[in-house]
Amino acid sequence: MSRVRSYLLRNGLAGLSLRPLAQELGTSDRMLLYYFGTKERMVAEALSMDDRRPLLRIRGVRDSADAPEDAAGLRRLLEELWAESHSPDRRALMPLQFELMTASVLHPDRYGPLMRDLITEWTDVFAPFFVRLGMSDERARNEATLVFDAIVGLLYGSLADGDWDRAAVAFDTLLDRLESGWTPDGA
Repeated sequence: MSRVRSYLLRNGLAGLSLRPLAQELGTSDRMLLYYFGTKERMVAEALSMDDRRPLLRIRGVRDSADAPEDAAGLRRLLEELWAESHSPDRRALMPLQFELMTASVLHPDRYGPLMRDLITEWTDVFAPFFVRLGMSDERARNEATLVFDAIVGLLYGSLADGDWDRAAVAFDTLLDRLESGWTPDGA
């Protein structure tokens, strides 16, 4: 699977054909389909094999005794996530991740489910932090969506223009504006 992942990182999704990949792996395209079922499933599995994914770390924090109990703690966790998400070693993955995002818009029948699952997974990880702050489930999901979508947008913009410093300032500004509103419902 690591060789599939390496191939995808080098070549991307655009025009991904199983024959050249299979040839590089020393197998056949039919064996790849037998093993994975679909090309899209293969892509999903290759992306999910990263055991250093920030999502896994955040999920671990959420389920631990160290989970933030207040807005300041949640902000610190999001700042750590931001630093981790745009670190140089994570940047190598971003073009493929954004290509997958674009493919999910252009080919919703093929890649849409993968992107929807990813977005749902992140929202499901973040929402309990907001519930812990006293928000209703609906508001917590909205806050989680806002934070996730903002991070994705800032990462995408930074990848496109290379201005990581400006994005970091924008992220801090976003947290400044949001943190004061992370109060229990009705407060």
